[in-house]
Amino acid sequence: MHEIDMTRALLASLQEWKLSHAPRDPQVNTVHLEVGAFTCVEPDQLVFTWDAAISNSWLQGARLAIDPVPLMGRCVRCQNPYEPKPNQGYRSPCCSHPMEEIISGRELRIRSVDYTFA
Repeated sequence: MHEIDMTRALLASLQEWKLSHAPRDPQVNTVHLEVGAFTCVEPDQLVFTWDAAISNSWLQGARLAIDPVPLMGRCVRCQNPYEPKPNQGYRSPCCSHPMEEIISGRELRIRSVDYTFA
């Protein structure tokens, strides 16, 4: 379950962010996370590990909001973007060329943090 490792990395990033605001103490309400469809991250599992990890921490009560990012490819022959489908072997719908370029769907990043100062 790599959601645990991703939660640890997310918490480490947020700890760095908190330290960058010192000596002020940010109170986090919501962390907005972009998660691409091609990351193999299960959003429900990520929220579950987040909730468990922040219990009794400075982030307790903070919500993790996941914004899904669809998998999109670009045909290298015609340059048209398309949404690859597993049942089509992720091939381009215009010419059936194999997917060679991914333009979205690999994202796993903090988009924003809603917070106030105590």
